[in-house]
Amino acid sequence: MPQIKKPEVEQAILRSAFELFSRRGYAAATLPQIAKGAGISPANIYIYFGSKLDVLWAIYDPWLRGRIERLQARIAAVAAPRERVRMLLTALWRDIPRERNGFANNAMQAVSTSTPEEGYDPALLAWVEDRVAAMMRDAVPPARRRLLGDARFSHVLMMAFDGFVINHHLRPGAPCSTATIDLVCDLILGVVPRSTARAAARKSASPGRRRLTAARQ
Repeated sequence: MPQIKKPEVEQAILRSAFELFSRRGYAAATLPQIAKGAGISPANIYIYFGSKLDVLWAIYDPWLRGRIERLQARIAAVAAPRERVRMLLTALWRDIPRERNGFANNAMQAVSTSTPEEGYDPALLAWVEDRVAAMMRDAVPPARRRLLGDARFSHVLMMAFDGFVINHHLRPGAPCSTATIDLVCDLILGVVPRSTARAAARKSASPGRRRLTAARQ
């Protein structure tokens, strides 16, 4: 006879898992611990989920989608291209990686230790990359959209996201710097940083011109 699934039991499992993953991390949390927190036996978890990876993905998928959807709504309300790009990079590389005690690192742990039998599904990553590509297309000037508003470029941004998620786990006090975000904004928008422009101007100036400029400074 097929087992009858009770929504309240499923939610209890997810609440228990969310608390454990947030506090201990995916690798350290076990199915018996999740079952104990939900008030059920470990065997009963398999009525609702096929593996610990399935439990995590039932939490992480809506968690990350919700953050990306809210980010997209916030960016749509901003007019300046540079501010849009900064908001996108700041969210991906600083805000989401450190949220909820670095909750996103659970996905890094899960994917890196999953087996073929557990059946990792890349659908969430593809969805996020499509959304990031759309945000980038809307943010950059028309001349740069074909180059940067593409899922291939958003894949690069998400690879960096993975790195910053792991970096937060290893060094919580050293998030992605504002200088790094500003540098990548310049690269994306095709802007020459002021310091680089000044250095290039000094290099190309004649020796006499450089001496005169230095004297004026």
